[in-house]
Amino acid sequence: MVLKPFIIISTLFLLFLFFPFQPITHNLSTTADAFSEGGCDPDCKKCHSLNNQEVGNILKKMNLSHAKITGIQISPAKGLWEISIDDKGEKGIFYVDFAKKHIVVGNIIEIDTGSNKTLSNVKKTHTNKKIDISKIPLENALVMGNKKASKKVVVFTDPDCPFCGKLHQEMKKVLEKRKDIVFYIKLYPLKMHKDAYWKSKSIVCNNSLKLLEDNFDKKPIPKTECNTKEIDNTIRLAESLDITGTPTIILPDGRVYSGMVPADRLINLINRGK
Repeated sequence: MVLKPFIIISTLFLLFLFFPFQPITHNLSTTADAFSEGGCDPDCKKCHSLNNQEVGNILKKMNLSHAKITGIQISPAKGLWEISIDDKGEKGIFYVDFAKKHIVVGNIIEIDTGSNKTLSNVKKTHTNKKIDISKIPLENALVMGNKKASKKVVVFTDPDCPFCGKLHQEMKKVLEKRKDIVFYIKLYPLKMHKDAYWKSKSIVCNNSLKLLEDNFDKKPIPKTECNTKEIDNTIRLAESLDITGTPTIILPDGRVYSGMVPADRLINLINRGK
């Protein structure tokens, strides 16, 4: 999964992934205890702490003293604090190391799934944000499953994204178990994959799910030209929806999930929207 450049929140510091979420209540960390016998305790807060005053001092050094602290917690990657802030309505996340000497701005990606943990944590705090699936053009999308199925799932995929290929296999498993689910696939080539654009265009020109699957299987596919604007339109659509990476799944009720999802979990996510 690959993300695009982040939004600039001030001239002195970059914060990214801003979404319209509601501020969350945060708890001050406890003071440091001692290391457990034989090494660091699994509960990092027993040995490390970070409080509002300390974060406030950090924000002052970044000329962001006016920003409101909306969350302090251990990040998905141990060794870092995750700080959520609200700067005049703009929301963002950055990280501070346990030594409180360095600031880290970027995304934490889970290697096994390609899931963007930073993005997921931001989205957990804005449960009202959903995408109206009825506003996504599906007439030129590739279809997996029965078009008459009651539960429509839209997937933005890149033919050269390895996690997209893994998700595709999980989608097949879903369809083996559930006939009431249909997947609509939108080809969204990322710029860092130099061949993804022409491959996406060839697949759309041929309206061929098989070509996409052949490509995921590392088989060569033909380069086909046609007068379609589908790929360019999908790129613009994704940008307008703040979809910044692949694979991205839009569930029937509009909830958004980024990264590869095992079949059983994907079914549970779909069911949760009942």
